[in-house]
Amino acid sequence: MTENILKQPVIGIDLGATNLRVGLVRGDKLEQLETCKLPEDKSVMSILNKMDEMIRSVDDGAELIGIGVPSVVDSEEGIVYDVQNIPGWEKVHLKDLLEEKTGKSVFLNNDANCFALGEWTFGNGRGKKNMIGLIIGTGFAGGIILDGKLYEGRNCGAGEFGMIPYKQSILEHYCSGQFFSRLVGIKGEEIYKKAINGDQASKKLFHKFGGHVAEAVKMVLYTYDPESIILGGSVSQTYPLFERGFEQELKSFGFPHSLTNVEITVSKTKHIAVLGAAALCANHINVKYTE
Repeated sequence: MTENILKQPVIGIDLGATNLRVGLVRGDKLEQLETCKLPEDKSVMSILNKMDEMIRSVDDGAELIGIGVPSVVDSEEGIVYDVQNIPGWEKVHLKDLLEEKTGKSVFLNNDANCFALGEWTFGNGRGKKNMIGLIIGTGFAGGIILDGKLYEGRNCGAGEFGMIPYKQSILEHYCSGQFFSRLVGIKGEEIYKKAINGDQASKKLFHKFGGHVAEAVKMVLYTYDPESIILGGSVSQTYPLFERGFEQELKSFGFPHSLTNVEITVSKTKHIAVLGAAALCANHINVKYTE
């Protein structure tokens, strides 16, 4: 297990489509957290000003900031492209802008990579050498830890499992909340409420959904053969409803013995998005980990 994970206080920021969360992380603890709705106009400067205000509120000597965003990211240059559901954020030099405003060093990445890095650093993935984190929410994507390092790919596009062709579409349409809206035209939240109240048709839909998620997990297993796969995101929390369908389909995996050596869990790490963003700082400055 790792201890004293961050050797200095850092700021973690989770920029979502509707909410902004900013926290101070020290060691392996989230010491302070501020949460707010995004400004109504959602402009770059309005959000930057709100970030700066919240950073000042939680700061206690931090020199580093990590940010997770739901978008395509150039992590080296610090540019975010086409942030989901935030109009006007087509190409934002977020690293430069926030460094200029705060005087702190800034690191950023997409939310799936932050999730994987956060679980590996603070959650179920601690102590693992090879791990995959899968976000099952409004979309479907993953973050990859290989040989103890976050693997991003040349264009920070590694782990975009949701874009893999599947049936007559792509995995994301079957392994995220889109499955319910596309198949029956009803939001997943409504079907979830019906299922937990005993509606059999809704339960069957979750059973089918679990089978599709298992197909995606099998693809990950065939490709990376990790020690651990961790499911996160809003829809993953409905796992008890799709667990049976998931486990049934997973049994068809071609190497049964390998299944006994992989740990598949659902994330229970509180505030994982903020913790994962903070972990970017450790990842980039090569903070030493104590085994």
